[in-house]
Amino acid sequence: MALSTQTRIARSIGRSKRDVFLRADFADLGSPSRVTRALSELISEGKLVRLGYGVYAKAVPSPVTGNPIPRKVLESLVVEAFDSLRIPVELGIARSAYATGSTGQVPMSVTVSTGSRRVSRKLKLGNREVIYEKPLPRAS
Repeated sequence: MALSTQTRIARSIGRSKRDVFLRADFADLGSPSRVTRALSELISEGKLVRLGYGVYAKAVPSPVTGNPIPRKVLESLVVEAFDSLRIPVELGIARSAYATGSTGQVPMSVTVSTGSRRVSRKLKLGNREVIYEKPLPRAS
C-alpha cells in the first residue's frame, strides 16, 4: 500500500534532527500541488509553523494557549533557515553586543547581518519579522 504524501512528509520531519525545513526538501515526495497540500495540512494539525515562503519549522503545542509554537526561539530558527538556504548570516549589532555582554539592553527585534548580500526573503513568526542590516562601513 502506498503512503500518502502527507504521511511521507510527516515521517521525514519526525526522523530529522533539524528544526527548519524548506519546501524543496520534500520535492521528491510528490507533485508540487500535493506537497503544498500536505504542508498546509501539517500546519493546520499543529505539527509545523510557517516562517516564510517555502520555510517551515517543527512545532509543539504552547503550554499556555495550546496553539502551535516552534520548538526553538526565532533567532536560532532564522540562522538554521539561512544555513539551509546557503546564505551566511551573523547576529545583528544589537544582538551581538548583548551576547558579548557589552550592553545589558535586551534587543526586542530579530536582526541579522547578511554581509554585502541583498536578501529579499521575508521571515516572520506571528508579529515578529526578521530585520536585515548591512555591516557598518569600516573606518579608515
